[in-house]
This record gives sequence, structure tokens and C-alpha cells, in this order.
Amino acid sequence: MSTARFCRLLYIPERTWRRKQVRAGITGFLSGPWPRPARNRSRQVVADLGSKHPAWGHRKIWAMARHGGHQLTMSTVLRVLRDEGLLLEASYQRERRRLAAERKAAFCEPPTDPNPAALHRGEAEAR
Repeated sequence: MSTARFCRLLYIPERTWRRKQVRAGITGFLSGPWPRPARNRSRQVVADLGSKHPAWGHRKIWAMARHGGHQLTMSTVLRVLRDEGLLLEASYQRERRRLAAERKAAFCEPPTDPNPAALHRGEAEAR
């Protein structure tokens, strides 16, 4: 297969493919892993907050870290939590809402009589 056809199939410019071929021949393939100074700088703070409060999401942990004087972004917090395995799965919020609805239903009793307090108010007004 020609290089031009190969590049068209992968939707990459032929020039990009040629540049990567040259780099791979010289020193090996030069893509990543890249340094992550923002993650390394804030990893300890985010991991501590994430482990102390496992129900908190990345936005709240970001806000609490910023309140503590640390300069970091929400995406950095999300990536650190993902790297540390401290993110809750996506269905967690749905599960919490379902449990809350079940709790509410368990304590909800349909009214059997009129409101006794309203009856007493009505009697007091009639006097």
C-alpha cells in the first residue's frame, strides 16, 4: 500500500506521517509520556481531600483546595482523582437519588383525616 493511500485511510496528512517516520528512525518514537508538573504539584492536596471526603466530586474538591490557597484547575483535580482511583462511577448520583426517593416514600403516609390543626383554628375563629 502506498504511503499516500495509507495516510488517506487514517485521515492524517502525509507530511505528519513522514515527520514521525524520521523521528522514529533517529531516537525512537517521541510521543509522550509528557511531564505533568501541575498534577505532581497538587497531587498530595487533592488525594488528601478526595480520601477524606469520598462523596465529594472534583468540583467541590477543587473549590476546597482553592479556598485552602492552592492554585489548580478543575481539570487537574479531575485527572488526579482519576489517576488515584478516587472518582465515583457515573451511576453514583442516580443511585443516591433513587435511595432518597425510597426514603421519602417510606416516611410519607397519605392523610386519612383533615388537618387537625386547621380544624382547631376554624373552631377558634368561629367563637
